[in-house]
Amino acid sequence: MILWIGRMSPLGKQDMVEQELCCSSTGQGLLALHAHYLSLSPLELKVESHGFNSSILYMGLYTLALGEAFFRANLPPFGADQFDDNDILSSRNKSSYFNWLSFICTGGSIIGLIFIVWIENNRSWVEGFVVSANLMVLGILVLISGFKFYRNQIPSGSPLTRIMQVFVAAFRKRDLPLPQIGELHQGNSNEEMVGEELEHTMDFRFLDKAAISYGITSSKWSLCTVTQVEEAKIVLRMLPIFISTVFAYTPMHLLATFGLLQANTMRTTRLGTFTISPVSLIAIPYALQMVFIVVYDRLFVRLTKRITGYQTGITQLQRVGVGLMLLPLTMCIAAIIERERKRIAEEYDLIDSINTHLPMSITWLGPQYFGMVVIGVFTYIGLLEFFNSETSRGMKSMGSAMFSCVIGLSSLLSSVVVNVVKNASRDEDGGRNGWMEGNNLNKSYLDRFYWLVSVFSLVGSLSYLFWAHKYVYKRSRLTIFQNS
Repeated sequence: MILWIGRMSPLGKQDMVEQELCCSSTGQGLLALHAHYLSLSPLELKVESHGFNSSILYMGLYTLALGEAFFRANLPPFGADQFDDNDILSSRNKSSYFNWLSFICTGGSIIGLIFIVWIENNRSWVEGFVVSANLMVLGILVLISGFKFYRNQIPSGSPLTRIMQVFVAAFRKRDLPLPQIGELHQGNSNEEMVGEELEHTMDFRFLDKAAISYGITSSKWSLCTVTQVEEAKIVLRMLPIFISTVFAYTPMHLLATFGLLQANTMRTTRLGTFTISPVSLIAIPYALQMVFIVVYDRLFVRLTKRITGYQTGITQLQRVGVGLMLLPLTMCIAAIIERERKRIAEEYDLIDSINTHLPMSITWLGPQYFGMVVIGVFTYIGLLEFFNSETSRGMKSMGSAMFSCVIGLSSLLSSVVVNVVKNASRDEDGGRNGWMEGNNLNKSYLDRFYWLVSVFSLVGSLSYLFWAHKYVYKRSRLTIFQNS
């Protein structure tokens, strides 16, 4: 859905962001209506929903999903459109924008985990959804108040359609010899999406045939411009990065999921008058990530810029690579912590216990969550900036959609990995459970699973480094990677 949203709309990104807020607020309102009909309280979480109530529930969930798709595909490029790539300072600020966008989104997640969750647990689900819907409405009003200040670049047509036209036209003229550079159809700059004309490159020459003026036909499915061809080449160049990051980022989802399960078996810790519960534990890495984003943007970039000469300190792919290479190490740390957790469970004869907390502080998980924070600052934001910066102006939403697809597909792949390991480690005769069997984490072999995933992570990270080393940026990037 996210990829479809990123390429289908003829509206500007400003309008799409507004639609996202409208869909999200409507979805929250429908969920509040559903909770009201069921009279859900914090203690009534297993009430069944049928008929009309069930319809309201699914309408609310699907509307929220639609709003999330609008948000992920259009908000990052909409903000990036406010900067001028031809200005050195503006380009540097554009790179900083992705850091601060992640900072704000992380802050919103913390508010939801603490404030909204508190309302739902201590008041009612209806009030929690109503507050969320009202916050969405407030976001719409804030967005509308700035309409006259925005640079809203309205595309004409689908970037995915233009890319398909290139492949179809190149296939139709596959028997023609490769053309000279001057023979390619340049097109009219006024016909380009938002005025950006891409220069011809020498890789993927077979696609150049799509720009050969052959015969008298002027169909867009038979004759494409050089800019169209270069847009298709950009997607092909990014494809190995896209695939390799899907595999390399998969362990991140596993670490987040099973880390929460580990926290549920541990003793909660008090900080003054506050109790750190497993749910609250998620907010702590988010808060720490906000601090690290500021440190990265204000300190790390300035220090590395003196060494590399790049305005952004390091390139986008280098930034992603740093985080991915830390992921196998973080998985190893998690395996060691899990081995210690199981040792304590065995020592206190709590292997068969499900609801009893181990005499082990939840702060033991600090090192692996710290690693996740650093990985998020480098890899997550680096990928977001990479896919938005490398696509042309008419494909920015598609670039954001590709980034969201990396996160979504890696999450889906993590479920596949769990199922494969569960089935592969299970005794065929049923005499021995698999590593991930049952709902008792003390009887599972999560430490072995972590060690296995660390190897998977290392292979995925090395694969990414291979393709990142071969990657050629869209252009010389002088506006971004120029010596200070």
